[in-house]
Order: sequence, then C-alpha cells, then structure tokens
Amino acid sequence: MMQMKVAGFTFIRNAVKNDYPIVEAINSILPVCDEFVVALGKSEDETDELIKSIKSPKIRIIYTDWDNSLKEGGRVFATETNKAMAAISPDADWAFYIQGDECVHEKYLTLIKKEMKDCLNDKKIEGLLFKYMHFYGSYDYYSHSRRWYRREIRIVRNNGHIHSYRDAQGFRWDHRKLNVKLIDAYIYHYGWVKPPKGLVRKGQNFNQFYHPDAFIDENVIETYQFDYGNADMLLVFKDTHPAVMQNRIKAMNWQLDIDLKKARKKMTTRRKILEKIENITGWRIGEYKNYKIVK
Repeated sequence: MMQMKVAGFTFIRNAVKNDYPIVEAINSILPVCDEFVVALGKSEDETDELIKSIKSPKIRIIYTDWDNSLKEGGRVFATETNKAMAAISPDADWAFYIQGDECVHEKYLTLIKKEMKDCLNDKKIEGLLFKYMHFYGSYDYYSHSRRWYRREIRIVRNNGHIHSYRDAQGFRWDHRKLNVKLIDAYIYHYGWVKPPKGLVRKGQNFNQFYHPDAFIDENVIETYQFDYGNADMLLVFKDTHPAVMQNRIKAMNWQLDIDLKKARKKMTTRRKILEKIENITGWRIGEYKNYKIVK
C-alpha cells in the first residue's frame, strides 16, 4: 500500500491580542496531517499557551523573531512561513499550509486526502489549488468581489525548492509559478470577520507590515472608520461553517449593521461590467494568478 506523509505548517504571533482563530485553523486540517509545525513569533500575549492548549503530539513549535524591517509588500509574512516550512520533516511528501485566519470545513478532508494520494506520483503536479470563501464583517456574509483572490495554493510538495512568495499568499518554485491542480475544496477565510472596532485595529495593525513608519504616521488616523463598501457585494451565507468554528461563532457579540444595497452602489461601473462578464462566463478578466493550472 502506498505510504504518504503530510506535514501541516503555519506561522503566528499575538494571536490572542489580534483575535486570530489559530487554534481552529490548526485543528481544521490536523486530521489529515502526520505532523504540524508552528512558527511562533515572540508575542506580547498568551499565544504560546494557546497553541500548547491543543494538546496534540503532532504539533511542534519553533520560536522565531520577526524582522520588522521587512516592510516591502508584507515580506515578513513570507519569511516566517519559510521558517515553518524549513522545519518540516524531510520525509514528508506534502506540506499543507494554513494561515491563522483560515479554516477547512471537515466535509472536504476526505477529498483533500484523496487528491494528495492521487497526485503523489504525478510529478507534474507541484501543488494543489483551493477555492476561497471570504467572510466579511460577520459569519453570515461573504464577499463576492474582484478585489479578493478567489483561488490560492495551500498544499505543495516538500522538496526543498518551493518557498513562500511575497506576503505569503502563494508559493514559487525558485522564481517560477507552480504547476497545480485545482481541487473542489474551499478555504474559509475569516480574517475580516470582526466587530467594527476590531476591523479598524486590523487595518492599522496590517499597515505596520507593509509601510514605513513615516507613512503610517502620516496616513493612518485614529478616527478612521471601516468602510464595508470595500466588499463590493456581500452575499448571505446559507451553508454551515466548520465544526471547529462553532464555539467562536456562538460567542459572536455584535451585529453587522450595514445597508447592503448602499454598499453595492459604491462599485464603479467598470467593476460592475467586469463582474457581470465573470458571472456569465466564469472568466475573471485580468485576474492575477499566482500559479499555472495543468490538470
């Protein structure tokens, strides 16, 4: 019988302070992983205790120091991702990446494991491409917009050549795009599910990893109000969330107070036309693809 070893990996820092569902993220893919590496940056909260609370022998923590000078395009995120990836056991066949605000629904795990097995000896497949569901403001709504990436690589071969790219959204084999297979499984992205004040803090926090301090001092103001119109169009989510997210969802203590039609009106005519073409044909004109689909 064909043997296959899968290693999960992620990076995190200040998960408690910034309210990241990192425990849920890890637990969502842990069942299909033989080991799991967490690159834990030096934190100002109880993130270390939070990761250790998972109590799984599969998990191995490596402690890291973030280089806050790497502000070009969020490069520090890729650097930390690569630290976690480098700590994976050399005999792992696949490396399964999950970010601290992402989850996989348990209904996809059997399919994901089958795809890894089916592609194990097909060397032209260097990674598996997932579809994305971007939740926004509330667990009840997701965003449909050209502003959001609709697909990204989350499983790659553990071969020493593949590394995280730019701000850790995708991967490269040295300097070229990966040849991937698109699979029928979703990553649920919860990074923008926070109360309004939490979304403001998230925006302010993220700016420090993308811009020099002078830019932040000049452009990021404390009175900033979050603009839900950036979502272009919010749709009601009528399916179920992953089981690992249920307690967090039950604890939600805010309501999304937004006029969906008013937010929709903020879309430019150009984006509305491009969206209509995509809805009819499935073709997203001008889409940035961080991969090459070969199967």
